[in-house]
Amino acid sequence: MAKKEEKEHNELENVQHALTSTEAFIEKYQKQILTGVGAVILVILLVLSFKNFYLDKREIAAENEMVKSQAAFATDSFRIALEGKGVQSIGFKEIASEYSITPSGKLAGAYAGICYYKLGQYENAIKYLSQFSSNDNYFSVSVVGLTGDCYVNLNENEKAISYFEKAADKDNAVLSPVYLKKVGLIYESLSQPEKAEKAYTQIKEKYPKSSEASDIDKYIARVQK
Repeated sequence: MAKKEEKEHNELENVQHALTSTEAFIEKYQKQILTGVGAVILVILLVLSFKNFYLDKREIAAENEMVKSQAAFATDSFRIALEGKGVQSIGFKEIASEYSITPSGKLAGAYAGICYYKLGQYENAIKYLSQFSSNDNYFSVSVVGLTGDCYVNLNENEKAISYFEKAADKDNAVLSPVYLKKVGLIYESLSQPEKAEKAYTQIKEKYPKSSEASDIDKYIARVQK
């Protein structure tokens, strides 16, 4: 019993010593601690202020401009969608530049790349398309694939293949077989039937329900000759 009481007494002394040490530390460095806490609070307030009073307003403005350019894009008026039309709209290119830190500004950059592609300006298209990134598994995959199409039109097949394979690797049940087929066709044009067969076989085995798989056997047979 005496040993138990002695143990409890020692533990209490240890706790008291720890508390005394902590109090002494806080008292000694009180100014620095308060300054550090104040700095953290200030940073949080600045971030919130930036978001609420600047970034959100910029995003709303970008969204309003996007609506105008998307309307032109929907009617295949790609030049107007890209460059704008007087005071009516500023166009995707300017939105991407003016509102680059907003989600809509980043999306405008991708649309600018698509417009350049439609206008046959493939190098400019690549410039804008390659800057876009998103967690979306459809639009972002299409952007990567379209970059590959740009390289095809520039007769840079090796780069085209790398982008088509990157798009296919996203494992999108609709788009992946599309890009795998493009990979196969390019390899055929480069007289590399084994690699073409590999791409076609992936479609057959991994995406059997896709439209590309419906006649893929004839492509496989063609490269096996």
